[in-house]
Amino acid sequence: YLSIYLSIYLSIHPSIHPSILQFKSLGSVSFYFLKKFIIVSCKLVFSFDWFRLFSTVLQVIKVYSEDNTSRAVEVPSDITARDICQLFILKNHCIDDHSWTLFEQIPHLSIERTIEDHESVIEVQSGWGMDSHCCLYFRKNYAKYEFFKKPLDFFPEHMVSISSETNGIMNHSQLIQTFLSSSSCPEIHGFLHAKEHGRKSWKKFYFVLRRSGLYFSNKGTSKEPRHLQFIAEFSDSDVYTLLSGKKVYGAPTDYGFCVKASKLNSARDLKLLCADDEQTRTCWVTAMRLFKYGMQLYQNFIQPHQKQKSSPMRSISENSLVAMDFSGHKTRVIENPSEALSVAVEEGLSWRRKSCHRLSSHGSPSTSQSSMSTIHVAQPWFHSKLSRDEAQKLITQQGLIDGVFLVRDSQSNPRTFVLSLCHTQKIKHFQIVPVEENGELFYSLDDGHTRFTDLLQLVEFYQLNRGVLPCKLKHHCARITL
Repeated sequence: YLSIYLSIYLSIHPSIHPSILQFKSLGSVSFYFLKKFIIVSCKLVFSFDWFRLFSTVLQVIKVYSEDNTSRAVEVPSDITARDICQLFILKNHCIDDHSWTLFEQIPHLSIERTIEDHESVIEVQSGWGMDSHCCLYFRKNYAKYEFFKKPLDFFPEHMVSISSETNGIMNHSQLIQTFLSSSSCPEIHGFLHAKEHGRKSWKKFYFVLRRSGLYFSNKGTSKEPRHLQFIAEFSDSDVYTLLSGKKVYGAPTDYGFCVKASKLNSARDLKLLCADDEQTRTCWVTAMRLFKYGMQLYQNFIQPHQKQKSSPMRSISENSLVAMDFSGHKTRVIENPSEALSVAVEEGLSWRRKSCHRLSSHGSPSTSQSSMSTIHVAQPWFHSKLSRDEAQKLITQQGLIDGVFLVRDSQSNPRTFVLSLCHTQKIKHFQIVPVEENGELFYSLDDGHTRFTDLLQLVEFYQLNRGVLPCKLKHHCARITL
């Protein structure tokens, strides 16, 4: 540090020539300046600002992706989960659609949770045990803030009670406002399976979730204070989902979750619960997140959108994509679905013929046909040799909201493909069948009624039109390698 302090001292006293401070012989003048230099240096060392500058600590964290590749990065101690996501979005050249999320996974307990965007990652790690082998995962989660957009889909009417005059009818904004406002008292209630402490058995109880915490009734569905027993509160606890509830904890269904205190990492400290279906589990977990963080969650949700308004970018939402006709003197929007379908097919055939003609000048027709039939391989929504169970797991991890999809090879028929799509929190699988006509190959979801020259055209069509599907394709499942 001597050279650093010397530079600082010379910058303060520029009239001093550096040669004076070459202490080859300590004469009276050079000794005087050496003495002054040491005094000033000590003052700088012990001043608060300089101490803070030299004591800035960087820490190394390791983050995994879904294919279990990992990358270690050096970060400041106050970095948040959103900062980490932005870092990996830039490093991996991902599209920032505000769905990238950091997850905390605790393998020995078989649980995981979303780390909220504002949370300090280093603080999360400080709660891990020395031998816990906990991990951070970077992946998409389209459902992270979907409840702000469609709260009635997340909070079924029969599970929510509001102690206010709403005449039994609430719109989207009123429902969310009751959770965000500290003056209102929303309540989630319903039956859940709970694992009895110290036993392997599970028992069904009537639970009530309030701002003050989670309770269960020891007398049927009674909500009287004398019948409600306290289970957990959320100021120093987090809610996790169970990754293998049936296998590890003997849960009665696949829809398990738990409440865990921040500094406790043993299985006996978990408050293990289990719902009968995905919608019920999602309702409880979402309500617990809202009760714990409240308005902070809403700030996390609107922050990226506020940045977009200050620096507007082209939106690629479903509302900005419409079928257009450019054949006449004036352009027009094609509102008739049948006409849009015929135009899409005609445009696809025309594009394919032009592409084949262009490619045939550089290679054989068979080569161009092969290029067109494999154009889907490079698309982020295509996951080649993915099994049905793996597809369901991937979609579940990336958010069970309407329109989350992927395309994969069929396991039962090598010549066909499968479109896996989420609708109403359920995953459905649609077979894409190849159809041959006049020596040309097409793909269809509806037994050849609607045909496409390749999978890319098929996906783009169903992103604009629902067709035979229960909903449009909105969000593709993507995997990245860190």
